[in-house]
Amino acid sequence: MNSLVIRPALPADFPAMWDIFRDVVAAGDTYAFDVDTPAAVAEAYWFGPGILSCVIEHKGAVVGMYKLCQNAVGRGNHVANASFMVSPRARGLGIGRLLGEHCLDAAREAGYLAMQFNYVVSSNAPAVALWESLGFQVVGTLPLAFRHARRGYVDALVMYRTLSDPASWPPPEH
Repeated sequence: MNSLVIRPALPADFPAMWDIFRDVVAAGDTYAFDVDTPAAVAEAYWFGPGILSCVIEHKGAVVGMYKLCQNAVGRGNHVANASFMVSPRARGLGIGRLLGEHCLDAAREAGYLAMQFNYVVSSNAPAVALWESLGFQVVGTLPLAFRHARRGYVDALVMYRTLSDPASWPPPEH
């Protein structure tokens, strides 16, 4: 694990991120993006305004990434949202867990009270198990909301967890 480094994503990382994005989306089993999503759309997704993106390197190569942003504006801006992608060639190294833990810490540091995932594909058992092990609960099910490339229509889950004691929120800097 010493060869794994998480750091803020830089625009120069986008070609590697784009490769991961295309591989993950092409599988058709975890993200709702179309397989022909343009690079500019993917780049805006990872580097748009108000987004913190981080990458994880393994032996100097980008093998995964996450983005952290607010889930809603105004009176909902105390809840974070995040997205994660790991290269299919780097699965099984614990990268998803490391990214998840890092993202939760970054969300706490940014002052968020909670984190919500709006669209976890229910058939993505490794992701559901990971998020549950990191304290998320399924708070809603969107029946048949995802068109899986091999399984057809499957549910999407809304998952949620608090990051700090609501009684101590807002933090002093808010």
